[in-house]
Amino acid sequence: MTITSSKSITLKEFLALPETKPAREYIKGRIIQKPMPKGKHSTIQTELSTAINITLKSQKIARAFSELRCTFGDRSIVPDISILTWNNIPRDDNGEIADSFYIAPDWVIEILSPEQSQTKVVKNILYCLDHRTQIGWLIDPNDKSVFVYFSQQKPMFCEVESDILPVPDFANSFQLTVGKLFAWLLE
Repeated sequence: MTITSSKSITLKEFLALPETKPAREYIKGRIIQKPMPKGKHSTIQTELSTAINITLKSQKIARAFSELRCTFGDRSIVPDISILTWNNIPRDDNGEIADSFYIAPDWVIEILSPEQSQTKVVKNILYCLDHRTQIGWLIDPNDKSVFVYFSQQKPMFCEVESDILPVPDFANSFQLTVGKLFAWLLE
């Protein structure tokens, strides 16, 4: 992750800047550039978002969003996948999904890129958990493992193919094993 600004700016000033690809995040007064997703990262992100939406969106339980800017507390971050329960999805006056989300995801998923700082990503997950996120996943495609972070509970490490990954209570109709998650890289 590359810091693109060493000068401290306000959250309001950051939100007034144009969006970039890859996205930038605002953390502790600094602008941090996210790395450009590569093949493994992009494959897992696409397949996982789709799988979650097939199960949860179709039942109007929750919806997965890829690369969605979430601004809450004193940060503006762009998790790889943000899942919000149906009632927590911000809507505009027309009932359509809002453009801006000033809320922490109910479930946050990050996919580690080779050049990305695991510490920085974990800090974002922990920040989300401090702001009402129920569960956070950190997926490491190279290690074929997943760290699962819970609010008020010690993390869990999943690496056995038959391990069923823990999900928040609202998502218990969605089941995924470590093996299936990483099998998407072979398709």
